[in-house]
Amino acid sequence: MDNSRTALRSRTAQARSLNPKLRRMVMAAGLSALAVAGAIAITALTPGRASAAALDQFKQFVSSTQSAKGSFTQRMVRNENGTSKVVNTSSGSFVFSRPGKFIWTYQKPYEQVIQADGEKLFIYDKDLNQVTTKKLGNALGSSPAAILFGSNDLEKNFTLKEAGNKDGLEWLQATPKSRDTTFDNIGIGLKNGTPVAMELHDSFGQVSVLTFDSFEKNPSLKGNSFNFVVPKGADVFDN
Repeated sequence: MDNSRTALRSRTAQARSLNPKLRRMVMAAGLSALAVAGAIAITALTPGRASAAALDQFKQFVSSTQSAKGSFTQRMVRNENGTSKVVNTSSGSFVFSRPGKFIWTYQKPYEQVIQADGEKLFIYDKDLNQVTTKKLGNALGSSPAAILFGSNDLEKNFTLKEAGNKDGLEWLQATPKSRDTTFDNIGIGLKNGTPVAMELHDSFGQVSVLTFDSFEKNPSLKGNSFNFVVPKGADVFDN
């Protein structure tokens, strides 16, 4: 095994040894994820002029969109000495069908799949050929994933309010009602009734910034699209 692959495995092993709270934060960031604003906004959400457009657009999106697919870019932004700095960038694709069925695929820089079939959640690390599973249950709850993948009853778990206009988008702020979450608030940037960007503000002072590069509403999906098949030879760990 070459040195670069050995280094990659070392970094992956270190990530898996994180304390449970931090691991939940990392997982939640990945799910939103869609879930998850790239060049549109890489700083903390700043309210602009008052507007009712964002909430109207978002409610229309939720009521009219049963499923969707597209691609995304995700950036982790950290504030260092008063300056916002991008510390990690990844990209991939997503597909979802409400409620609770989705496939969120990271393609770069490392391949990972986060998938749910409505009952169980699967996390597949291709480099390690390892699958971690858990019951989906209420796991979505107040996580960012619930915004795109969950039921239509978002106001049960989130407080929604207008956050103004910025960079040509109407912004909505979603604040989890539950304290059992690593996210303080979630910004959703909308245009023409479709989410274009999301900003996930976590309790560690970091911001995960998602840009949706394409977003196709209600595509034709096969009934077994979200059935997870364990890759040959993969180790499976149930949580």
